[in-house]
Parts: sequence; structure tokens; C-alpha cells
Amino acid sequence: MARVDFHSQVGDKVTYTCRLARKIFSISQGKDPLKNIVIVGPKEILQSLDKMLWTFSADEFLPHCFLDEESASFTPIVLSETFDVESFSQIPHQDVFIHLGQQFLNDIEIISERFERVIEVVSVEEKDLLAGRERYKQYRTMGLELFNHDQKGAA
Repeated sequence: MARVDFHSQVGDKVTYTCRLARKIFSISQGKDPLKNIVIVGPKEILQSLDKMLWTFSADEFLPHCFLDEESASFTPIVLSETFDVESFSQIPHQDVFIHLGQQFLNDIEIISERFERVIEVVSVEEKDLLAGRERYKQYRTMGLELFNHDQKGAA
């Protein structure tokens, strides 16, 4: 079962997720094997994240693609609007799952069995905070190990 981390009160989901992906990616470039990351969220957020992952840092490259691209099976960071068990069976990713949406994922049991870590990114927007609280309660009723990281508006 995955550990579930809630990164709450994030000022800018796109910038924060880019930094988070960079941190996970940079930590895994040492002696440890490369950590694969799957990021699921709304199309608008993913499109902004896609652009930012290309331009975030002049001296770092965060290799990524969308799930429907041919290179998804060997690209460390994969973006997708939804989690579809059949589509995801085509890629080996099982390290980190980052959720940027507001809806509770129906396949969370499968996700929590497949991935070592699930990260929920929750912004400071009221609607997002309320949805995040509901997802937290649902995870708790499932008996998953939960941790909250209050970011106090960090971007």
C-alpha cells in the first residue's frame, strides 16, 4: 500500500508540481534508481505544466510526455488527464503518483497498490481545499497511511 502525502495550501499548483517533480527527479539521479512519476490532472493544468517542465530551469531538463505518446513507456515523467488501468498497463511507472485534480479517483485502490507514493496537491482556492478535505477523509476510511504537508501558499 502506498503512502499518501497531501501537499495542502499550495499557492500555484503548476509551479509547485514542477518543483516537486524536479526534486523527485534530482534525488533519484544519484545512487538510487530513477524514480518514475505519473501526474494526473485537468487538461488546462497539464498543458501549463507541460510548458513549464520545458522552460522551468535553463540548466535542467525534466523529461516528460503525455501518456498517449509513443515514448511514454521510457519517459520518467508521464502526464495524463485520467487514470485508466488499461492505458497505464502499457507503462512500467510505479514509483510516484501525483494527483492535481479535485475529484476522488475511482481506481485509488489500484493506484495505491501499484505506486509506492501518492501525492495529492491541493491549492489555496476554497473549492480545491474542500475537495481535498473530502479526498483526505476517503483515504482515511480506506486505512491508508496519510501525511499532510501544509505549504502555506508556497508556489
